[in-house]
Amino acid sequence: MNKNDRSIATLDSELLRSFIVVARRGNVTRAARALHKTQSALSVQIKQLEERLRVTLFAREARGVTLTEAGETLLQSAEPIVRQLDQVAASFAQTPVTGVVRVGIPDEYGTSILPDVLAAFAARHPQVQVSVRCGFSVDFDTMVDRGELDLAVTTSDHLPVAVKARVLLEEETLWVCRKGFPFSSGQTVPLALFERSCWWRDVAVSALQSAGRPYRIAYSSDSVAGVKAAIASGLAAGMIARSTLEPGMQILKPEDGFPELPVSHLLLLRGEGTDTVAVEAMSEAIVSAFTDDS
Repeated sequence: MNKNDRSIATLDSELLRSFIVVARRGNVTRAARALHKTQSALSVQIKQLEERLRVTLFAREARGVTLTEAGETLLQSAEPIVRQLDQVAASFAQTPVTGVVRVGIPDEYGTSILPDVLAAFAARHPQVQVSVRCGFSVDFDTMVDRGELDLAVTTSDHLPVAVKARVLLEEETLWVCRKGFPFSSGQTVPLALFERSCWWRDVAVSALQSAGRPYRIAYSSDSVAGVKAAIASGLAAGMIARSTLEPGMQILKPEDGFPELPVSHLLLLRGEGTDTVAVEAMSEAIVSAFTDDS
Protein backbone atom coordinates (compact mmCIF):
# COMPACT_ATOMS: atom_id res chain seq x y z
CA MET A 1 0.00 0.00 0.00
CA ASN A 2 1.28 3.45 -0.88
CA LYS A 3 2.57 5.30 2.15
CA ASN A 4 0.55 8.33 1.07
CA ASP A 5 -2.71 6.35 1.09
CA ARG A 6 -4.70 7.67 4.06
CA SER A 7 -7.91 5.73 3.39
CA ILE A 8 -9.74 4.36 6.43
CA ALA A 9 -9.31 0.62 6.98
CA THR A 10 -12.45 -1.46 6.41
CA LEU A 11 -13.19 -3.62 9.45
CA ASP A 12 -15.09 -6.89 9.33
CA SER A 13 -17.37 -7.47 12.31
CA GLU A 14 -16.26 -11.11 12.46
CA LEU A 15 -12.67 -9.97 12.94
CA LEU A 16 -13.77 -7.70 15.77
CA ARG A 17 -15.70 -10.53 17.43
CA SER A 18 -12.68 -12.80 17.24
CA PHE A 19 -10.45 -10.05 18.62
CA ILE A 20 -12.80 -9.49 21.58
CA VAL A 21 -12.85 -13.17 22.52
CA VAL A 22 -9.05 -13.44 22.36
CA ALA A 23 -8.72 -10.27 24.44
CA ARG A 24 -11.13 -11.54 27.09
CA ARG A 25 -9.69 -15.07 27.24
CA GLY A 26 -6.04 -13.96 27.11
CA ASN A 27 -5.23 -17.13 25.24
CA VAL A 28 -5.62 -17.95 21.54
CA THR A 29 -6.18 -21.68 22.14
CA ARG A 30 -9.06 -21.09 24.59
CA ALA A 31 -10.51 -18.39 22.35
CA ALA A 32 -10.40 -20.71 19.33
CA ARG A 33 -12.23 -23.38 21.30
CA ALA A 34 -14.89 -20.86 22.34
CA LEU A 35 -15.35 -19.68 18.75
CA HIS A 36 -15.30 -23.23 17.34
CA LYS A 37 -12.37 -22.34 15.10
CA THR A 38 -8.91 -23.83 14.68
CA GLN A 39 -6.11 -22.01 16.42
CA SER A 40 -4.40 -21.31 13.09
CA ALA A 41 -7.58 -19.86 11.57
CA LEU A 42 -8.04 -17.55 14.55
CA SER A 43 -4.40 -16.47 14.42
CA VAL A 44 -4.86 -15.57 10.75
CA GLN A 45 -7.88 -13.42 11.63
CA ILE A 46 -5.95 -11.53 14.30
CA LYS A 47 -3.08 -10.99 11.87
CA GLN A 48 -5.53 -9.66 9.25
CA LEU A 49 -6.97 -7.22 11.76
CA GLU A 50 -3.51 -6.02 12.79
CA GLU A 51 -2.52 -5.53 9.15
CA ARG A 52 -5.66 -3.55 8.37
CA LEU A 53 -5.13 -1.28 11.36
CA ARG A 54 -1.34 -1.24 10.96
CA VAL A 55 -0.83 -1.86 14.67
CA THR A 56 0.15 -4.70 16.98
CA LEU A 57 -2.84 -5.64 19.13
CA PHE A 58 -1.35 -8.36 21.34
CA ALA A 59 1.94 -8.99 23.08
CA ARG A 60 2.72 -12.69 22.82
CA GLU A 61 3.82 -14.32 26.09
CA ALA A 62 4.64 -17.85 27.21
CA ARG A 63 1.21 -18.50 28.73
CA GLY A 64 -0.95 -16.47 26.41
CA VAL A 65 -1.38 -12.94 25.11
CA THR A 66 -1.90 -9.52 26.63
CA LEU A 67 -3.28 -6.40 25.00
CA THR A 68 -0.94 -3.69 23.80
CA GLU A 69 -1.90 -0.05 24.22
CA ALA A 70 -3.43 -0.16 20.74
CA GLY A 71 -5.28 -3.34 21.67
CA GLU A 72 -6.75 -1.73 24.78
CA THR A 73 -7.95 1.21 22.68
CA LEU A 74 -9.55 -1.07 20.12
CA LEU A 75 -11.27 -3.19 22.76
CA GLN A 76 -12.96 -0.13 24.26
CA SER A 77 -14.44 0.70 20.85
CA ALA A 78 -15.03 -2.81 19.51
CA GLU A 79 -17.26 -4.11 22.31
CA PRO A 80 -19.98 -1.43 22.02
CA ILE A 81 -19.83 -1.67 18.21
CA VAL A 82 -20.46 -5.42 18.23
CA ARG A 83 -23.14 -4.99 20.88
CA GLN A 84 -24.93 -2.45 18.70
CA LEU A 85 -24.75 -4.76 15.70
CA ASP A 86 -26.35 -7.53 17.76
CA GLN A 87 -29.09 -5.16 18.92
CA VAL A 88 -29.84 -4.10 15.35
CA ALA A 89 -30.08 -7.73 14.27
CA ALA A 90 -32.36 -8.53 17.21
CA SER A 91 -34.63 -5.57 16.43
CA PHE A 92 -35.34 -7.06 12.98
CA ALA A 93 -36.13 -10.51 14.31
CA GLN A 94 -39.58 -11.69 13.28
CA THR A 95 -40.67 -12.42 16.84
CA PRO A 96 -38.74 -10.45 19.51
CA VAL A 97 -38.22 -12.41 22.73
CA THR A 98 -40.01 -10.86 25.70
CA GLY A 99 -40.78 -11.79 29.30
CA VAL A 100 -38.96 -12.07 32.61
CA VAL A 101 -36.10 -14.39 33.54
CA ARG A 102 -34.99 -14.92 37.16
CA VAL A 103 -31.47 -16.25 37.56
CA GLY A 104 -29.33 -17.28 40.52
CA ILE A 105 -25.52 -17.01 40.19
CA PRO A 106 -22.95 -17.82 42.92
CA ASP A 107 -21.06 -14.76 44.10
CA GLU A 108 -17.70 -16.14 42.92
CA TYR A 109 -18.94 -15.76 39.33
CA GLY A 110 -20.50 -12.34 39.85
CA THR A 111 -17.55 -10.44 38.42
CA SER A 112 -16.18 -13.02 35.99
CA ILE A 113 -18.91 -14.95 34.16
CA LEU A 114 -22.03 -12.89 34.95
CA PRO A 115 -21.08 -9.71 33.03
CA ASP A 116 -20.47 -11.76 29.87
CA VAL A 117 -23.80 -13.57 30.28
CA LEU A 118 -25.79 -10.37 30.79
CA ALA A 119 -24.07 -8.46 27.99
CA ALA A 120 -24.52 -11.25 25.45
CA PHE A 121 -28.14 -11.87 26.46
CA ALA A 122 -29.14 -8.19 26.50
CA ALA A 123 -27.60 -7.64 23.08
CA ARG A 124 -29.70 -10.42 21.56
CA HIS A 125 -32.87 -10.01 23.64
CA PRO A 126 -33.16 -6.38 24.75
CA GLN A 127 -36.87 -6.65 25.56
CA VAL A 128 -36.45 -9.36 28.21
CA GLN A 129 -36.39 -8.25 31.85
CA VAL A 130 -33.65 -10.06 33.80
CA SER A 131 -33.65 -10.43 37.59
CA VAL A 132 -30.39 -11.74 39.08
CA ARG A 133 -29.79 -13.10 42.57
CA CYS A 134 -26.03 -13.18 43.14
CA GLY A 135 -24.86 -14.71 46.40
CA PHE A 136 -24.50 -17.91 48.41
CA SER A 137 -25.93 -20.70 46.26
CA VAL A 138 -26.88 -23.25 48.92
CA ASP A 139 -30.59 -22.34 48.65
CA PHE A 140 -30.73 -22.04 44.86
CA ASP A 141 -31.98 -25.60 44.30
CA THR A 142 -34.90 -25.02 46.70
CA MET A 143 -35.68 -21.65 45.10
CA VAL A 144 -35.78 -23.25 41.65
CA ASP A 145 -38.01 -26.03 42.96
CA ARG A 146 -40.41 -23.48 44.50
CA GLY A 147 -40.54 -21.44 41.30
CA GLU A 148 -38.73 -18.46 42.83
CA LEU A 149 -35.92 -18.78 40.27
CA ASP A 150 -36.13 -19.99 36.68
CA LEU A 151 -32.44 -20.89 36.39
CA ALA A 152 -29.59 -21.22 38.87
CA VAL A 153 -25.93 -22.15 38.86
CA THR A 154 -24.78 -24.16 41.85
CA THR A 155 -22.71 -27.07 43.14
CA SER A 156 -25.01 -29.63 44.73
CA ASP A 157 -25.62 -33.36 44.86
CA HIS A 158 -29.02 -33.22 46.59
CA LEU A 159 -31.57 -31.96 44.08
CA PRO A 160 -35.37 -31.88 44.32
CA VAL A 161 -37.05 -34.35 41.97
CA ALA A 162 -38.69 -31.60 39.91
CA VAL A 163 -35.42 -29.78 39.21
CA LYS A 164 -33.56 -30.51 35.98
CA ALA A 165 -29.77 -30.28 36.12
CA ARG A 166 -27.17 -29.84 33.39
CA VAL A 167 -23.46 -30.13 34.10
CA LEU A 168 -21.69 -26.91 33.10
CA LEU A 169 -18.20 -28.02 34.05
CA GLU A 170 -16.18 -30.39 36.18
CA GLU A 171 -13.37 -28.78 38.14
CA GLU A 172 -10.51 -29.89 40.34
CA THR A 173 -10.82 -28.89 43.99
CA LEU A 174 -7.80 -27.95 46.09
CA TRP A 175 -6.70 -27.54 49.68
CA VAL A 176 -4.99 -24.16 49.96
CA CYS A 177 -3.47 -21.80 52.51
CA ARG A 178 -1.63 -18.51 52.39
CA LYS A 179 1.72 -18.86 50.66
CA GLY A 180 4.46 -19.20 53.26
CA PHE A 181 2.04 -20.36 55.95
CA PRO A 182 1.89 -24.14 55.39
CA PHE A 183 0.43 -26.49 57.97
CA SER A 184 2.51 -29.47 59.14
CA SER A 185 1.09 -32.97 58.77
CA GLY A 186 0.49 -33.42 62.51
CA GLN A 187 -1.00 -30.00 63.17
CA THR A 188 -4.70 -29.47 63.88
CA VAL A 189 -5.95 -27.72 60.78
CA PRO A 190 -7.74 -24.37 61.26
CA LEU A 191 -10.42 -24.35 58.58
CA ALA A 192 -12.23 -21.59 56.72
CA LEU A 193 -15.63 -22.95 55.67
CA PHE A 194 -19.01 -21.83 54.47
CA GLU A 195 -21.25 -21.03 57.41
CA ARG A 196 -24.10 -23.30 56.36
CA SER A 197 -24.11 -26.90 55.22
CA CYS A 198 -23.37 -27.18 51.51
CA TRP A 199 -21.37 -29.39 49.14
CA TRP A 200 -18.14 -27.49 49.80
CA ARG A 201 -18.39 -27.57 53.59
CA ASP A 202 -19.59 -31.17 53.76
CA VAL A 203 -16.87 -32.49 51.42
CA ALA A 204 -14.07 -30.68 53.26
CA VAL A 205 -15.14 -31.94 56.67
CA SER A 206 -15.82 -35.50 55.43
CA ALA A 207 -12.42 -35.72 53.71
CA LEU A 208 -10.52 -34.68 56.84
CA GLN A 209 -12.57 -36.97 59.08
CA SER A 210 -12.04 -39.94 56.76
CA ALA A 211 -8.30 -39.27 56.71
CA GLY A 212 -8.18 -38.92 60.50
CA ARG A 213 -6.74 -35.41 60.20
CA PRO A 214 -7.64 -33.24 63.21
CA TYR A 215 -9.24 -29.90 62.41
CA ARG A 216 -11.11 -27.00 63.96
CA ILE A 217 -13.40 -24.47 62.35
CA ALA A 218 -11.53 -21.20 62.69
CA TYR A 219 -13.59 -19.04 60.35
CA SER A 220 -16.94 -19.30 58.59
CA SER A 221 -18.66 -17.11 56.03
CA ASP A 222 -21.64 -17.13 53.70
CA SER A 223 -19.54 -15.97 50.77
CA VAL A 224 -16.60 -17.23 48.73
CA ALA A 225 -14.96 -13.82 49.19
CA GLY A 226 -15.14 -14.22 52.98
CA VAL A 227 -13.65 -17.72 52.94
CA LYS A 228 -10.87 -16.64 50.59
CA ALA A 229 -10.13 -13.59 52.76
CA ALA A 230 -9.57 -15.86 55.77
CA ILE A 231 -7.26 -18.07 53.72
CA ALA A 232 -5.37 -15.08 52.31
CA SER A 233 -4.83 -13.65 55.79
CA GLY A 234 -3.14 -16.85 56.97
CA LEU A 235 -5.89 -17.57 59.53
CA ALA A 236 -6.95 -20.86 58.01
CA ALA A 237 -6.72 -23.43 55.26
CA GLY A 238 -9.67 -24.08 52.99
CA MET A 239 -11.03 -25.91 49.98
CA ILE A 240 -11.56 -24.01 46.73
CA ALA A 241 -12.01 -24.66 43.01
CA ARG A 242 -8.84 -24.44 40.95
CA SER A 243 -10.31 -21.60 38.86
CA THR A 244 -10.48 -19.42 41.98
CA LEU A 245 -6.84 -20.03 43.00
CA GLU A 246 -5.03 -16.74 43.58
CA PRO A 247 -1.30 -15.90 43.34
CA GLY A 248 -0.89 -15.54 47.11
CA MET A 249 -2.20 -19.03 47.81
CA GLN A 250 -0.25 -22.25 48.29
CA ILE A 251 -1.67 -25.64 47.31
CA LEU A 252 -1.62 -28.23 50.10
CA LYS A 253 -0.95 -31.80 48.95
CA PRO A 254 -1.16 -35.31 50.43
CA GLU A 255 2.47 -35.06 51.51
CA ASP A 256 1.38 -32.09 53.63
CA GLY A 257 -1.17 -34.35 55.32
CA PHE A 258 -4.20 -33.24 53.31
CA PRO A 259 -6.41 -35.90 51.69
CA GLU A 260 -7.36 -36.10 48.03
CA LEU A 261 -10.58 -34.30 47.10
CA PRO A 262 -13.32 -35.16 44.59
CA VAL A 263 -13.92 -32.97 41.57
CA SER A 264 -16.72 -30.46 41.84
CA HIS A 265 -19.62 -30.45 39.38
CA LEU A 266 -21.05 -27.05 38.57
CA LEU A 267 -24.68 -27.43 37.55
CA LEU A 268 -27.26 -25.33 35.76
CA LEU A 269 -30.63 -25.95 37.41
CA ARG A 270 -33.98 -25.41 35.73
CA GLY A 271 -37.37 -25.98 37.28
CA GLU A 272 -40.62 -27.25 35.88
CA GLY A 273 -42.84 -24.83 33.97
CA THR A 274 -39.92 -22.77 32.65
CA ASP A 275 -40.20 -23.81 29.01
CA THR A 276 -40.38 -20.25 27.69
CA VAL A 277 -38.32 -18.79 24.87
CA ALA A 278 -36.77 -16.24 27.26
CA VAL A 279 -35.64 -18.86 29.78
CA GLU A 280 -34.30 -21.10 27.03
CA ALA A 281 -32.33 -18.18 25.58
CA MET A 282 -30.83 -17.33 28.98
CA SER A 283 -29.99 -20.99 29.54
CA GLU A 284 -28.09 -21.04 26.26
CA ALA A 285 -26.25 -17.82 27.19
CA ILE A 286 -25.14 -19.28 30.54
CA VAL A 287 -24.01 -22.57 29.00
CA SER A 288 -22.09 -20.68 26.32
CA ALA A 289 -20.37 -18.42 28.84
CA PHE A 290 -19.16 -21.30 31.00
CA THR A 291 -18.15 -23.38 27.98
CA ASP A 292 -16.22 -20.49 26.46
CA ASP A 293 -14.43 -19.79 29.74
CA SER A 294 -13.37 -23.38 30.41
